[in-house]
Amino acid sequence: MSSLTAKVDLILMGARSPSVFWPLGQVHNCAPNPERLASLVDEWLTSSNVEAVLFWHAKLGEPSPARVLAALESVGQLWHAGLRLGLGELPRGIDFVCPTWMLNANADAEIESSSWRVSLLACLVRRDVLRHSNGLRRGFETLEGCGLELGHRLMKAGVIVRHMPQLADHATSRQDVPALSLNDEIRFLSHRFGDFWTLYAAARMLISGFASAVPLARSVARVLREAPAEKLQPFSPRGETSPSPACGSVTVLIPTVDRYPYLRKLLSQLENQTILPLEVVIVDQTARSRRDPSIADAVSVVPVRVMYLDKPGQCSARNLGLLAAQGDYVLFIDDDDEVEPDLIERHLSCLARFDADVSAGVAEEAGAGPLPRDFTFLRLSDVFPTNNCMIRKEVLKRSGLFDLAYDRGSRADGDLGMRVYLSGAVMILNPEISVFHHHAPMGGLRTHKARKITYASSRQSLVKRHFPSATELYLCSRYFTERQVREEVWLRALGTLAVRGSKGRKLLKTLLGIFLMPHTLWRIRQARNAAAAMLRMHPSIPAFPFTTGDSASSSAAIQEIRASSYSQL
Repeated sequence: MSSLTAKVDLILMGARSPSVFWPLGQVHNCAPNPERLASLVDEWLTSSNVEAVLFWHAKLGEPSPARVLAALESVGQLWHAGLRLGLGELPRGIDFVCPTWMLNANADAEIESSSWRVSLLACLVRRDVLRHSNGLRRGFETLEGCGLELGHRLMKAGVIVRHMPQLADHATSRQDVPALSLNDEIRFLSHRFGDFWTLYAAARMLISGFASAVPLARSVARVLREAPAEKLQPFSPRGETSPSPACGSVTVLIPTVDRYPYLRKLLSQLENQTILPLEVVIVDQTARSRRDPSIADAVSVVPVRVMYLDKPGQCSARNLGLLAAQGDYVLFIDDDDEVEPDLIERHLSCLARFDADVSAGVAEEAGAGPLPRDFTFLRLSDVFPTNNCMIRKEVLKRSGLFDLAYDRGSRADGDLGMRVYLSGAVMILNPEISVFHHHAPMGGLRTHKARKITYASSRQSLVKRHFPSATELYLCSRYFTERQVREEVWLRALGTLAVRGSKGRKLLKTLLGIFLMPHTLWRIRQARNAAAAMLRMHPSIPAFPFTTGDSASSSAAIQEIRASSYSQL
C-alpha cells in the first residue's frame, strides 16, 4: 500500500492526556500494563482493518508520523527501537541455552539492523504479522518481557524484524537500562525453549550465582504450571513473490583444491544459467605438480579467470578472488556443488524482493537426511553459507574480507557473516535456493584436517564426540561475553552425551560420555588455550577499500597480498 494511503493506529501508553494528534488513524489509550495491552490488542485485531499499529509510550514524547510512514516503506514487517531503549543485554537467561547464536549479538544501537529485541515502548508492526502471532502472550509482568518474547517468536517464525533507532528520539542511558523480573526471565525461556531447557537454564542459573535457590525454585514452579505456548507456524509474507531480479553483474567465486572432475561439471552448469554471470573466478590451490591449466577452457559462454595460490588457505583464496571480482554481486559456490539453471536468477530475485544485501541458500547432501526445520522456510539469515550465498559487494566495505585466522580452520563463513550482520545488512535465508553438495572425500578443509568429526556424525555414533575447535571458540570470544563463551563450552561438553536412536542407545552414549568427560573437558581446555593465543595474534581482516570497477585500486591490493602469499600463472 502506498504511504499516502497507509493507515496506522496508535496504541498510546502512559499518557496524562487522553488525546494526542495522530493523523494516520485512531488513538487507543492503554495503561502500560502487559495484561491490559494484550487485551487491547486482541480487541483491536477483531475490530480494525488498518495496515499497522504503533505501540508507543508517552514518555518518549510525540511519535513522528513521517518516520512511521518511512518505516512502512522500508525493509521489514516489524520495526522497533529496542536496542536504543536499552534492551541489548536482555533477557539474560537466554545466555544459558543459546549463548552464541549470531542474532544474539547486537549491532550498534544507533544504526538500523536486524534485531529481535523488541521494545513495546516504540514498536510498529503490520496487522497481518500481529494477527499471525495471535497477539501478545499473556502472563508477563513487564512490558520488556512481553516485547522480547514477541520479537524472538516472530523472528524465529520468519518475520523480518528490524531495529530502527530513529523511531525514538530518546535513548536510554546505562543507569536507566530496564530489568526483567526473575519470573519473566523464566517465562521467556519456557515460552521460547520449552520445559527441558528451562530446567537446564535454572540449574545453570543456580550454579553460576545468577539467582538464589528459593526464588528460582518458586519462579520455575510457577511458570511451568502455566499453559504451554503454542508453536507458531512460519509466516508467509503477502505481496510480490517473483519480482524482477536485482540489477547488476555477478561474479561467481570458486576456491578449489584437487577437485577438477567436480569443478568441470559445475562450470558446465554455470554456463547454462538463465542469467549468465559476468565472470567466473577460480582460485586454484592444487599443488603445482597436479594442476590442470586447461580448466579455464572448460566453458566457452562465460569468461573464466583462474588464479593460483601456492599456499592453500580458504580465507586467502576467497580474499584473492574478492579483490579480483568485477561484478556488483559475488556468488560464493563450493567446487563440489551442483546447481540448478536458475540459481543466479533466484538469488538476484531474492535480493530484489527484500532489498537485501545477502541472499543465502541451502545445500542438500546425499544421506544427510532432511534439513532442520529452521532451514525450510524463508527468514532472516543467521548463517553465511559460502557454498551457496550471494552478497552485494559494496557491503564488504563495512565488514572487511575474510579473517585470515580461519585460513585452515572452520567457521570463516560464520565470522564474515557476523561482521556483515553487525554492519546492519539485511541477510535473507531462502530455502527455495538450493544446491546439491557432494561433500567430496578430498580437498576443501580436509586438506588441512580441519573437518574430522561433525555435529551430525557425532549424533549418529556411540563413540564419536564433536568438540569445539580453536577457531570456533576464537569466533565466540570475538563477539560474545566471557559468560556467554563459558555457557557455550558447557553446552558443547554436555552435547557429547547425545545420540539419536533408541532409549538404550541414548543411555549407553550418556554413560560412555560421562566416563570420558574428563578427557572431553581437557580437549575443550586445549581448544580454549589455542583460541586465546589466536586472539593475541588476530584478527587479520584485509579491508575492501576500492569501489566496483576501480581496477587500479584492486590491482594494487592484489599485488600487495600476492607479494606475501600468492603466485599467479
